[in-house]
Amino acid sequence: MPPTTQPTQLLSPGLLAKLERLELVSRKVFRGRMKGERRSKRKGQSVEFADFRNYVPGDDLRLIDWNLYARLDQLFLKLFQEEEDLHIYALIDASESMNFGDPTKLHVAKQLAAALGYIGLCRADRVSVQALGDEGRRAPVLRGRSGLWKMLQYLDSFGSGHNVSLHEGVKQFSLRNGGTGVVVLITDLMDKEGYESALRMLVGRQMDVFVMHVLSPEEIDPPLRGDRRLIDVEDGDQTEITVNAYVLERYKQTLQSFLKSVKAFCSRRSIAYIPVRTDQPVDEVITRYLRERGVVR
Repeated sequence: MPPTTQPTQLLSPGLLAKLERLELVSRKVFRGRMKGERRSKRKGQSVEFADFRNYVPGDDLRLIDWNLYARLDQLFLKLFQEEEDLHIYALIDASESMNFGDPTKLHVAKQLAAALGYIGLCRADRVSVQALGDEGRRAPVLRGRSGLWKMLQYLDSFGSGHNVSLHEGVKQFSLRNGGTGVVVLITDLMDKEGYESALRMLVGRQMDVFVMHVLSPEEIDPPLRGDRRLIDVEDGDQTEITVNAYVLERYKQTLQSFLKSVKAFCSRRSIAYIPVRTDQPVDEVITRYLRERGVVR
């Protein structure tokens, strides 16, 4: 799908103002490439004191603690917490199954990616928003608030139809991106090949992995009755069923069992699992729901 001239308004001005005060929580400490606003394992120069160490000839004399020298008659250097940037990846499942609901799951996924991406841009992190299976273009790596426009243009430039499996999409991402950081996979997890291998791949990369599982109300509680022909939008498979109270109850039980198994799978591998309904306002999801779950602060 070619890019449009005006990006769709994914983030309202009111939400943008709220996002500027938030920060994405990384449960791991990564070594960044540039100065930023994240605490690092390394000691450097900033306004936040970290530790002392003995003076070694050649050290910067400006870092000597002269008050400590006056008391102990020994030279010590003041060490400060070095702040570095973080790489935040937002991976969007753009398969045809995401083009469902009102608003569609894909639209909500784009809103979530844009919101999380803007939080990272405001914190001087490196941000990359990518559609799984979108091999034709390399998504830009952005930094700073000025990158918001390019991020929104990229999000507006693609639609559904990238029908690669989650495994293949994550594999392509891994081959194109060699770094570590925080990765947020936004998907409905509707993949006949399963989701497990894709998530294992991200965990194996030593990423801090978040899964935002997007479902529509119609998928959670289908408003269907009577004889129906169901067609898989991704591979065209068809089946005919009669939808009655018994079938709907079995469907709901199967769905709850699936959601429980996904949550358990993620928990065992320290993956943050966040279920999201498309009828939840994105403003509420980001500023309240994700804050309560410790994803942002």
